[in-house]
Amino acid sequence: MREKAANSVIGLMGISFAELSLDRVVLEMPVVSKVLQPAGILHGGVSVLLAETAASIASELNIDQTRYAAVGLEINANHLRPKTDGRLTAEATPLHRGRKTMVWDIRIADEAGKLVCISRCTVAIVEKP
Repeated sequence: MREKAANSVIGLMGISFAELSLDRVVLEMPVVSKVLQPAGILHGGVSVLLAETAASIASELNIDQTRYAAVGLEINANHLRPKTDGRLTAEATPLHRGRKTMVWDIRIADEAGKLVCISRCTVAIVEKP
């Protein structure tokens, strides 16, 4: 998982794995200038990228990766507070784990534990060609 991530957007954004289990995935990401919007605060799309990454990785851990892939199907996000620097922690926990779809609750918090974004992501489980 870590090797695949290094050469993807995960590596580009500086996202690291803090915890990987079937029931919980925790990712961390620094808030640096490249993830800010022109107004100087965390870009909402970056929060969504972090949330979907956590949900997709969590889904991948719960499937046979030799036969199936986990791909984002739908995501929503509420941006609760701005962030200009520091570190984010995204925690994904399952709401539903089915054969064809999985739904994850993702909470993104700052280093003080204050919520920055909450998200729900539906992930499709598709057969590999």
